[in-house]
Amino acid sequence: MAKKNVTKEIKLQIPAGKATPAPPVGTVLGPAGINLQEFCTKYNDATRDKMGDVIPVVISVYEDRTFDFVLKTPPAAELIKKYAKIKSGSGKGKNEIVGKLTKDQLREIAEIKLPDLNAYTVEEAMKIVEGTALNMGVKVSE
Repeated sequence: MAKKNVTKEIKLQIPAGKATPAPPVGTVLGPAGINLQEFCTKYNDATRDKMGDVIPVVISVYEDRTFDFVLKTPPAAELIKKYAKIKSGSGKGKNEIVGKLTKDQLREIAEIKLPDLNAYTVEEAMKIVEGTALNMGVKVSE
């Protein structure tokens, strides 16, 4: 039997393993008519190994109120903050340096992000991530 038509596609960023039916998840998914507890349980089970990261998810809601979801890689900014050990990026962009990354750390982040970026090689992905880091005030050193 083929799946029904997709009626809605919802994108959320939820901390791994911490989805609850309370807001913000409940307020977004409630009107879509899906079972909130079922979604939260499935999401938390799927992201349990990534605790501490924010994981974007794309939820496809079907006519019969069933759903599927696809997990994405954490946002580059979150990974940069984690690797550079900073709380937030610079308020003044690249004019104020708030942290540093090595080329090896940049490569690790690029390898994690590669499936979700418009890049074919790790080197291209590194350039994209480096641009994000610079705009956050994080300097990339050799």
